[in-house]
Amino acid sequence: MTPEHASLPKVFASIHVGGDGASWLRRFLAFSGPGYLVSVGYMDPGNWATDLQGGASYGYTLLSVILLSNLMAMLLQSLSARLGIATGRDLAQSCRDNFHPAINLVLWFACELAIIACDLAEVIGTAVALQLLFHIPLFWGALISAGDAALVLALMNRGFRRLEAFVMTLLAVIAVCFGVQLVAAAPPVGEVLSGFIPREAILTHGGMLYLAIGIIGATVMPHNLYLHSAIVQTRAYDRVSGRGEAIRWATLDSSIALTLALFINAAILIVAAAAFHTTGHHDIAEIEDAYHLLSPILGVGIASTLFAIALLAAGTNSTVTGTLAGQITMQGFLDLHIPDWLQRLVTRGLALVPVLVVIALTGDHGVNALLIFSQIILSLQLPFAVIPLVLFVTNRRLMGRHVVSRKTAAFAWLTAAIILALNIKLLVDTI
Repeated sequence: MTPEHASLPKVFASIHVGGDGASWLRRFLAFSGPGYLVSVGYMDPGNWATDLQGGASYGYTLLSVILLSNLMAMLLQSLSARLGIATGRDLAQSCRDNFHPAINLVLWFACELAIIACDLAEVIGTAVALQLLFHIPLFWGALISAGDAALVLALMNRGFRRLEAFVMTLLAVIAVCFGVQLVAAAPPVGEVLSGFIPREAILTHGGMLYLAIGIIGATVMPHNLYLHSAIVQTRAYDRVSGRGEAIRWATLDSSIALTLALFINAAILIVAAAAFHTTGHHDIAEIEDAYHLLSPILGVGIASTLFAIALLAAGTNSTVTGTLAGQITMQGFLDLHIPDWLQRLVTRGLALVPVLVVIALTGDHGVNALLIFSQIILSLQLPFAVIPLVLFVTNRRLMGRHVVSRKTAAFAWLTAAIILALNIKLLVDTI
């Protein structure tokens, strides 16, 4: 693989990881970063909507869904990194190499829908945060959110390590904000732990299943699989003898980062359950309602402000995922190279339209339903990314000695089957 054939040619192999004499800590730190960029998509404003409503409506019950979806995410992201490192091709390029052009067009379209749905969540989350913190109307906040793409592009031009540092700083802000809220909420430990045990009611209760699928869609984001397979190639490891070590470090990096995402997602639901469900506020569905009630219920004046700051950080951070994923999929599937700013302008423009229309027609109260619906769209796109990924990493011809074991392949296919089955059930119930 040469830089001109890479998804992100400007940053391909741009980060030195040290020679064989470097300490394990230095090697680990050099490989750390891509996992945190990927983890951004697992705690974006779309997760907030599903986690808040899940906690307020059903208490701690859906914690098991968060845990399951996070375990699936860890497996799939490790497979994505393995594909990118072992073959030197990201998931989109692998699809173009191995599938018929008509199939690739369908897969690209599905991925673009997922990116737009993710962008839609970012627009809403950022706009709501600006309204809560600075009293800017949602309509204008949504328009302002379009400008955060310029920040991402500016950081990318300064080097990929700068972009990773920016993302990790905002992730730390989100973690601290929810850590404080979690301590203030003081949830009963026994009930929290029991929430991680799966319940049959999740599958039989229509409203709970709808939110559960939304949580899976918000957590296991399809375009993140394309993203991870590309950004692991920013490291300057030996493209022949160093692949095995690179796969191990990349897997450890993403697993640690996604564990942080699990903590934040679980914290959102736990705070909602402790603050709202246990106090009889089961109908909390709007992020704004949660913001206004948090401080009075928890008795901590800064709780609501921390909530809004974390939301703004999450919305800003999630722009990174959409910007990079959009560029990677367009170049990978279509071999189409357009300026980064133009690609971002088109994608963000397509996401802005439904948000502005909903605000104009229904006012501020319609955006939360749109936010949760966007996560259902993400979940429906998952099979279009997961199935090709599993096909490739189980193919010895493509992967060589880095092909996954039979046990890993079985878990991967089981994960794909669960996602597909849940989507089919949602469609059947909806129809």
